[in-house]
Amino acid sequence: MGPYKRKSAEEILYSIYRLHQGRLKIIIGSVSGSGKTYHMLQEGRLLKEQGIDVVISAVSTMQRSETIEQLLDLERVPSIHWLREGKEQKDLPLEALLERNPEVLLVDGLAHRNRESARFATRLEDIRYLMDHGISVITTINVYELAGTEELVYQLTGIMAEDTVPQNTLELADEVRLIDVSPETILKRIDEGILGGEPHPAMSRRGNLGVLRELSLRLVAEGVNDSLEKHREEQGLIGPSGAAERILVSAQYHWNGSLYVRRGQQIARRLGGELMVVTFTLPKRALTPEQQSFKRSIVKLVERVNAGFEELPLIHMRQLPALLVRYALRNNVTRIVMGHSRRSRWQEKWQGSIANRVLRATRHIDVFLMADRAEQEGERILPIKAKPEGSSEPFHRLTTEELEKKIETIRRGTFKVYIGAAPGVGKTYKMLQEGNLLLKRGIDVVIGLLETHGRRETLEQIGGLLTIPRAIIPYQGTQLEEMDTDAIISRHPEVVLVDELAHTNMPGSVNRKRYEDVIRLLEQGISVITTVNVQHLESLNDAVAQLTGVRVRETVPDAILKMASEVELIDVTPQMLQERMRSGRIYASEKVNQALESFFRIGNLIALRELALREIADDVDERLEAWDRDTSLRGAWSRREIIFVCVNMDARAERLIRRGFRIAHRLKAEWYVHYVHCGGTQTPEQQKRLDQLRQLTERLGGNMEVGATSTRAHKHDHLLQRMNELKTTQLIIGQSRRPLWRSLFQESFVHYLLRHARHMDMLIVADYEPQGTD
Repeated sequence: MGPYKRKSAEEILYSIYRLHQGRLKIIIGSVSGSGKTYHMLQEGRLLKEQGIDVVISAVSTMQRSETIEQLLDLERVPSIHWLREGKEQKDLPLEALLERNPEVLLVDGLAHRNRESARFATRLEDIRYLMDHGISVITTINVYELAGTEELVYQLTGIMAEDTVPQNTLELADEVRLIDVSPETILKRIDEGILGGEPHPAMSRRGNLGVLRELSLRLVAEGVNDSLEKHREEQGLIGPSGAAERILVSAQYHWNGSLYVRRGQQIARRLGGELMVVTFTLPKRALTPEQQSFKRSIVKLVERVNAGFEELPLIHMRQLPALLVRYALRNNVTRIVMGHSRRSRWQEKWQGSIANRVLRATRHIDVFLMADRAEQEGERILPIKAKPEGSSEPFHRLTTEELEKKIETIRRGTFKVYIGAAPGVGKTYKMLQEGNLLLKRGIDVVIGLLETHGRRETLEQIGGLLTIPRAIIPYQGTQLEEMDTDAIISRHPEVVLVDELAHTNMPGSVNRKRYEDVIRLLEQGISVITTVNVQHLESLNDAVAQLTGVRVRETVPDAILKMASEVELIDVTPQMLQERMRSGRIYASEKVNQALESFFRIGNLIALRELALREIADDVDERLEAWDRDTSLRGAWSRREIIFVCVNMDARAERLIRRGFRIAHRLKAEWYVHYVHCGGTQTPEQQKRLDQLRQLTERLGGNMEVGATSTRAHKHDHLLQRMNELKTTQLIIGQSRRPLWRSLFQESFVHYLLRHARHMDMLIVADYEPQGTD
């Protein structure tokens, strides 16, 4: 609703009702033992420090010492105890709570079912009753306790929830916060007996924990996406936000319609996106029996792959491109998947083509043109799984080189990364907290580099940790400080804590980037725990610029994240983050207003949070595949993919390279970046630009090639020849910026490919002009 639209009487009454109603915050985790209760109590203590009246009831600490510590100073309203099948249960004392009338109640187990004599059958109903009386509630739940997910969880893991809540329960909450914990951490807690009792046998399997974790991340990401779209609609912003993928397949009632839907499904699955299918029909022209048969098969397929489906009327086929693009914009589509008919250059000029008209009409939407492979190879399902390096034969004797590589891996330190959506989420706090826990267990832990930014809570977490003094580096008459990597290696602790992984070192340092120092420490057998924000990942640089309007300059290669044995997301809601900002717990008071009006705008924080959730979900998915788990949320493999990225020297080249990496990474594909130089020798400026593109490509793990032709006329032929030599399956290029009249006299590269490269898929990446999120 626009900011100037008059509210209806019903809307005004509802707004007044909401003023009197308590708020609901749900803390969700993948499994019992992830730390939900600990964080709920921690939030309660912080609220109490702010002068808010907080009580607890029906809270289960499971006798975990760290959780019990958080109970200090919190008032308890005794719960009603009873037995169910020999197990102690706790119901909320509703009348006592109404009489006490606190501002906030902390309560565990949102999915709990009450005793038969209780006023309400479920805890959810209790909570809604208390909220109607003005009491706000913070509560906890596991992902498999949500109706709609419990059946899938049971199929994948064998875990069945005792009780569940309705599927739309998360939508009732004002805030949903995810507590993300890696499978390794949960398994460690089980081994150490921290979780107490005997956990479900299925909870002791790393793959099951990974599946539950990915479900949690994607579930919360979907909810965040809904709030982001609502926010953008209120702000009058149209088109995709850039945080989530939404794939639209344009299919006709034809023999290849099902192939297009299948390909769209594969892309949506690989990118963790939503799938939609649209068809266009001429109402005045009845469907033939053959078309009716194709329609039935497509509708069945769409239902099977859980996609949206819509059939739209056309007056004339010439309307199709414009209607398709309008539909895509209205539904925040990020990629259109379609086929393209075989046409000569002259047919394209005088009759036009649907693909060309769609390309001319789209902005901020990628267009994926499917290859015409059916005659030669049949339907392609998914790419083959890359073979592991070295021999897979169990009795193969390792070569000297293989042996050295394995020994080097064994000697390397363990690498753990805490990642967040923005500064201030609590990454450094959590890193220090873990450091102190390890120290208590007799592990030699030191601080290698710490940036507290003057935050009191962070400083208090240093505890008994020793800090290695920073190195002094003289630079242009001044003394600069950096992490002293040599001193850390000399001290040789078991674990070192290193803040701000994406930091660029001062001139004169041994390494240019802090992550290079971290790699050096790992190679010396020192384990590292570090922190980074999602916007610093190299391949997300364009997405972050699109979401926030800010181009992040300090980045780390995505491969650094893949090196980590554990990656954990510190998830904080935008509301909570803004509250931290206003209370001066992130930046100094003089910087607060500026931050809230720029990077910390609510739209930016929602979008970055969704990006972080989806990125870690993808990382979990990759790790599940690395564990050879058949029940991961992916699919079968059947074909080797080769990605070919065409670039020139304009500003779009980096964006195409990053897009090439992300697609190749998700498809387990080889990928190449190719530039063709026409004419004479390259200027120093051109060579410098090529070096920049080569460094970016190699940093992301690709191969950069530079070709040469004497004239522009041979450029297209050269590129096509190289694509065919590499057996390219998917080509990535940018949209043509040439005006329409020029294509009448000089064929564009896209038009050339539409005629000559029909045997490969083509992803035509949209131009993007930042428009912000607020």
